[in-house]
Amino acid sequence: MSDHEVAPVLRIKGRVLVGPDEVRDELWAVDGRITYERPPGADGATTLTGWALPGLVDAHCHVGLGHEGPVDAATSEKQALTDREAGTLLIRDAGSPSDTRWTDERADLPKIIRAGRHIARTRRYIRGYAHEIEPGDLVAYVAREAKRGDGWVKLVGDWIDRDAGDLTACWPRGEVEAAIAEAHRLGARVTAHCFAEAALRDLVEAGIDCIEHATGLTEDTIPLFAERGVAIVPTLVNIATFPSLADAGEGRYPRWSAHMRRLHAGRYDTVRAAYDAGIPVFAGTDAGGSLAHGLVASEVAELVKAGIPPLDALSATAWGARSWLGRPGLEEGAPADLVLYDEDPRADVRVLGSLRRVVLNGRVTG
Repeated sequence: MSDHEVAPVLRIKGRVLVGPDEVRDELWAVDGRITYERPPGADGATTLTGWALPGLVDAHCHVGLGHEGPVDAATSEKQALTDREAGTLLIRDAGSPSDTRWTDERADLPKIIRAGRHIARTRRYIRGYAHEIEPGDLVAYVAREAKRGDGWVKLVGDWIDRDAGDLTACWPRGEVEAAIAEAHRLGARVTAHCFAEAALRDLVEAGIDCIEHATGLTEDTIPLFAERGVAIVPTLVNIATFPSLADAGEGRYPRWSAHMRRLHAGRYDTVRAAYDAGIPVFAGTDAGGSLAHGLVASEVAELVKAGIPPLDALSATAWGARSWLGRPGLEEGAPADLVLYDEDPRADVRVLGSLRRVVLNGRVTG
């Protein structure tokens, strides 16, 4: 498909889920955009039927990241296409060492909201993934990535400290406060990788906007998150790998291994407690690096398994996620990015794993 071709007129007929409780009978895609008014040329439109949702959101994904760091454009393209074919049409790329801005020119690839490159403490993250710096440089690097990203910056908030033999916080409170203030001054939101408990209070009180994974939430910090409106992206399909990671590190870091097993064991209770407290929860897979792309349906099913009601779990990858990221759903004039199913995904989120059609920028893909 040429990016400059005019998209055909499409008619989507059936049940169009504009919102959790707003259902329409049809929409049209004209020149790649949504309208609810019958357009000229409608008689020659291609008609698709089914249950329509806005294109799904993976709010924690890494296009351009592989096992050892950056990957080439062909591999990045394959990652993005895998996500697209699973229904993910909007990605918040939560840190990548690759420049993927070339994908913005591709009308057949998911739209990406970038957080620049991870910012980590020296020797405190996976080699090849992040800028590895010391606290004195944090503000400067946050400013750099705020300008490079699309309104987000990604910190590594905790990681294993080899001397301590366990997860510990990576940044002093003062530097975190200054760095987050600088990001906000530049119009960017800040998120942080956090597995454990120790870093959470400082990050939230410093003004952070989101925490990734958030397995270390406790009875003490959950009310603080709720009060400040700090979102979490639990990445439960990634947290499922904790036992195997713990087994691999048992001989060298037994404290860390035991900690990882505890965090894994409490993962569902933690997510449900966060949801019950009113903390915004969004769906993200942590695809890239060691985890496969295209797992968004599995992540939504995991949120339901954790105790989040199906409609809210669905919103975490659909209407709610798009609103949180400032991108439209199935609104008049919005890009015609949608997914079609044979059954109502509100009744059973497992329907997301049985995708019928993907429409991106008004064109049927695949």
